[in-house]
Amino acid sequence: MFNISTSVLAVILGGGAGTRLYPLTASRSKPAVPIAGKYRLVDIPISNCINSNIRRMFVLTQFNSASLNKHIKNTYNFGAFGSGFVDILAAEQTPDNPGWFQGTADAVRQSMRHIYNFEFEYILILSGDQLYQMDFAEMIEAHREKGAEITIATIPVAEREASDFGILKVDDDQLITSFIEKPKKELLPDWASDTGDEMKKTGRNYLASMGIYIFNRDTLFEILKETFPDYPDFGKEIMPQSINKYKVVSYQYDGYWTDIGNIYSFFEANIALTEDIPPFNLFDNNNRIYTRSRMLPPAKISGTMVDNTIVAEGSIVLGSSLKNSVIGLRSRVGAGTTIENAYVMGNDFYETLEIMERNRQKNKPELGIGARCFIKNALIDKNARIGDDVKVIGGPHLENTDHPLYTIKDGIIVVKKGAVLNNGFEIS
Repeated sequence: MFNISTSVLAVILGGGAGTRLYPLTASRSKPAVPIAGKYRLVDIPISNCINSNIRRMFVLTQFNSASLNKHIKNTYNFGAFGSGFVDILAAEQTPDNPGWFQGTADAVRQSMRHIYNFEFEYILILSGDQLYQMDFAEMIEAHREKGAEITIATIPVAEREASDFGILKVDDDQLITSFIEKPKKELLPDWASDTGDEMKKTGRNYLASMGIYIFNRDTLFEILKETFPDYPDFGKEIMPQSINKYKVVSYQYDGYWTDIGNIYSFFEANIALTEDIPPFNLFDNNNRIYTRSRMLPPAKISGTMVDNTIVAEGSIVLGSSLKNSVIGLRSRVGAGTTIENAYVMGNDFYETLEIMERNRQKNKPELGIGARCFIKNALIDKNARIGDDVKVIGGPHLENTDHPLYTIKDGIIVVKKGAVLNNGFEIS
């Protein structure tokens, strides 16, 4: 009898240096970037696995992995009497592999000597920087029913997005017949698919790879070691070549999914959580998002008008207005401050009254956001110190730039982790 918990092993790819998410990735890996005020990006694929009864997971990392290692160690412990685990596999130099990971497939290839020590029938390969809720058990069942050797999770996308993804076409049995990586716009008319009536009504006529794969155990070994031993990447090289050699099937997913590839998509995904009915549902008993238990006090809000805003635990808010914003763990917002369309990540610790007094004597702003500030279209990274009467106002009028204290990308101002903006500082 098939048992998903003993038959499936998951590998979560930590990604590369994350340059498109800079400065959030200046001191942390992409999967460790905080999201939704209290989680880390890696909590999303791990939670999807747990909710699908997949409890054996490896997270492959290479860049800035210290905070990710700490988070996973402090969060995911399945107990001494179970077989579940979430383990980090960091890039390592060995006599056989003297270099670092060169791509998604190379990362799995270099980690195989650890992964293949475990018994499994199927391996589920996931990205560590996507926001979605999927029942992998359904995908695995479809893989088994089709007798597939490889299954690729796909999602319908519109023309404006199609050139950013691997686009594929399928036959009536969902067998993938052709695949092109990031096609140019002039090629798109030849790549439209029947994505279903509901999808076509919204203009989503192209099937895009989500970067989520299921391989049979022997198939993956053969591909990485024998068929394509020199190909470093799944999406760019292995998948387009595999459709002519293996039975590769599409599993179409029609729910919410977004790739957190750059600052703008990351910002938009977080702000979308504040909608009355958000596309990504944090309030779902059947799809819980797991993270570290911090034992923090509840948020305290005094004299503040709050509208469509998420406020994480441990926060102290005295500001005048919070609107369409996410306020992260242990945030401090001073009296008279207005925050609109912003993500404030919060802080890793509280300052004592003694430290706060010493900071005042040195004219150093306290941890958090001071009084009478105006924050809009901005992302405030952790442990920032923003003084009184500060204005941080993003928008399309601003040019992209990188400053020691902040970065501007696509009109979004990102105040860097630990940055100090003194009283009266202004970016607008």
